[in-house]
Amino acid sequence: MTTLNDIGAADGAVVATEHIRTALLAGTFLFEDGSVQTFEPSGATTYVERGRPTEGKWSIDGDGRFCSFWPPDFRACYDLSWIVDDGEVIGIRFVGDGGGHGFVGRYRK
Repeated sequence: MTTLNDIGAADGAVVATEHIRTALLAGTFLFEDGSVQTFEPSGATTYVERGRPTEGKWSIDGDGRFCSFWPPDFRACYDLSWIVDDGEVIGIRFVGDGGGHGFVGRYRK
């Protein structure tokens, strides 16, 4: 199994399609607004904002991008890039379709 240490990620580099699953499953993400998100190998994801959990699904689309679905009808795909500090992968930048909205998720320690 590939670990984050095996990937050789560089800060700002695109997360290659073959590493998306490893990156998402590596730990719980903490976002700048204090919300947290976990990803499961089954494709389930849980996002917790202000103590309220929301259940969704994640996948990798045919173009090799990370996508999420939140019932009943919200679907979005993102380009991912690594956040690396002093040689250690500490998180991922999620950038929405067309380079628009995005957010930063750091692995919670």
